[in-house]
Amino acid sequence: MRIVHNLNQYAGRAPSQRFQAWLLVYAVAVCAAAVHGYGQEKPAEPAPAVQKNTPELNTREAAVTFKSKVNLVLVTVVVRDAQGRAVGTLKQEDFQLLDKGKPQLISKFSVERPGMRAAAANQNASEVQPGAVAPTAPPPPAPERFVAYLFDDIHLNFGDLVRIRDAADRQFGSLEVTDRAAIYSTSGQTMLDFTDDREKLHETLLRLQPRPVARTGAMECPPVTYYQADLIFNKNDNQALQAAVLDAQTCMPPSTTPQMMEQMVRGSAQRALSEGGAETHLALRVFLDAVRRISIMPGQRSIVLLSPGFFTPLDVYQEKSEIVDRAVRANVIVNAVDARGLYTIIPGGDASQPSGGNPLAAGMKAQFQTTSALAEADVLAELAEGTGGTFQHSSNDLDGGLKKAAGAPEYFYILGFSPQNLKLDGSFHKLKVVLKEPGKMTLQARRGYSAPRREADPAEAAQLEIQEAVFSREEMRDLPIELHTQFFKATDESARLSILARVDLRQIHFRKVDGRNCNNLTVVSALFDRNGNYITAAEKRLEMRLRDETLENKIRSVITLKTNFDVKPGSYMVRLVVRDTEGQLMAAQNGAVEIQ
Repeated sequence: MRIVHNLNQYAGRAPSQRFQAWLLVYAVAVCAAAVHGYGQEKPAEPAPAVQKNTPELNTREAAVTFKSKVNLVLVTVVVRDAQGRAVGTLKQEDFQLLDKGKPQLISKFSVERPGMRAAAANQNASEVQPGAVAPTAPPPPAPERFVAYLFDDIHLNFGDLVRIRDAADRQFGSLEVTDRAAIYSTSGQTMLDFTDDREKLHETLLRLQPRPVARTGAMECPPVTYYQADLIFNKNDNQALQAAVLDAQTCMPPSTTPQMMEQMVRGSAQRALSEGGAETHLALRVFLDAVRRISIMPGQRSIVLLSPGFFTPLDVYQEKSEIVDRAVRANVIVNAVDARGLYTIIPGGDASQPSGGNPLAAGMKAQFQTTSALAEADVLAELAEGTGGTFQHSSNDLDGGLKKAAGAPEYFYILGFSPQNLKLDGSFHKLKVVLKEPGKMTLQARRGYSAPRREADPAEAAQLEIQEAVFSREEMRDLPIELHTQFFKATDESARLSILARVDLRQIHFRKVDGRNCNNLTVVSALFDRNGNYITAAEKRLEMRLRDETLENKIRSVITLKTNFDVKPGSYMVRLVVRDTEGQLMAAQNGAVEIQ
C-alpha cells in the first residue's frame, strides 16, 4: 500500500470536502497499528547461494511500500502525584504490566522528557558539499508531539463554544517548540492541519461557530430531546411519553384533545430521533477520520475532544468501538473536556422554553433533563477512558481542564513488551499498567491492542518492522550507524538533499555461505516536513558477499550509503532506519535540516 501525500488536487474544493478528502487520502497511509510480536524468536532469513562471479558488494534501489501490522507493543505511561505534577523518578521495577490479566516481562523501559529527541536529532549537524550554501541558522527542533483539537460545533451552543475557544487560544500560546496542533470540527466545516503557526491557529479558532447540521432551530411543541425520543420510540418508555404529553399542555391550545397531544408528541419525537441520529453519526464519523489522520504522525499523538457531550444510543455502539479500537491500535490517546463546565439543570427549563403551572410536568421535565445530560456526557468518558485518556468535567476552570488534557507532561515513560504465546486471531488484548506501590500517584496509559490475524513471512515481517520504525521518533542503536545530511542548492527554488548513512562493519555479524561472508543491510531514508507530515522515502538494499580478505580490509572501515532527494528550500525532518538480515538488528536516528 503506497503512501499518497500530494493533496494539491483538492485545493479548489469546499472546506468540508477538503477536510474529508484530506483525511481519506491520508487514511490509505495509516501505519497506525501499534507494534508486532509473536512470543518467539523469528527464524533468520536464509542467505542465497553464492556463485563464483557474484559481486562482493551490490547496492540496489527498492520501492518503499508500507502495510499495517502489530509488533513489539509499546506503552506510553504518564504518572502524576497528588498535585497533578508528572513524576519522573520511577524505575522499571516500579511498574507491572498485564496483558489480559497475565503479567508480562517489560523488555524495554525509558524515561523521557519533551524535547529530548529533538535535541538529540539536532546534534546531527548538516555537512555542506563544495559549492553548497551553508545554513545561516541551526535547523528547528523536530516535532515530537501532535495534538488534534476536535471542537464539537454540532452540539456546542454559542456561549460554551466561545468560552472553550478562548481557553484553547490561550493554550496555544504555551505550545512547546516540539509541539504541533491541528483544529478539526465535528461538522467538518472548519479545519487546520498540524502546524506550529499560532496566527493560523488563532484565525481558525475565530471561524468556529455552532453548526447544527440537522436541527432547524425552530421551536417544537413540545420540545423533545434526542435522549427522550429514544426512550419513547426505541424503549417504549411510557413515563417519557407522558412527560412529553404533560409538557405539551404548556404550548398547545386548551381545546387540544389528549389524542391530538399524544400524536403531536410522537411527531416531535420522530423528528428529534431523526435529527439527533444524523448529528451523532456525523460527529462519530469525523472523529474516526481524525483518528486515522493523526495515526500516521511520527511521535506522541493525542486528540482533545471539546464537547458538551451528545447522546449515543445502542445502535452506534459499533461506531464508538471502532474509534476506540483504532485509537488504541495506533497508540492515540483521547482526552475529553466537557465544554459546559460546571452546569446546573434549571427546573422547567430556561427562559427560552415554554413553562406552565403544572408542578408534575415541571418535575418530570427536570428529571429527564438531568438523566439526558448524564447520558450525553457518557460518550466523552467512554472515548477517554477506553484509550487511556482523561475526562475533565464538572469544573468552570476550562483553562485548567485544557492544560491537563492537552499539556505535555514533564516526564513520561516508555514500556515495551513482546506478547507471549500470542494467538493470531485478531482478538483485542486488554492492557493494564499499575504501580506496585501507587501511594497517592495516578497513572495514565493505553488500554489495549489488537493481535494480528496471521503470521507474516520473514521478509514481510522485516518490512513491517522497518515501516513501524520509520513512523516512530524512537532512537534505536542496535547497529553502529551515523546519520549525516548534505545539500546543494541548484537554484533559489530547488535543492538536492543527501542523506548519508555511515555503517561501521566491526559490529555487524556475517554468516559464511559458500566461502563468502554474507549479510544484507536495508537502509530507509524518510523525509518529513517541519510539521511532521510525511513527504517521501527511499530504500536501498546493500547485499554483502565478502571474501575473507575483503572482509579483513572492510572490517576496519566504514561503509557510506547516500540517498538523494530533490526538494525545495525549507525545513525538513529526516528519519534514517537501518536493519540487517543476519542479526535482525535495527538502528534508527533522527535529524533535521534547514535549507534557506
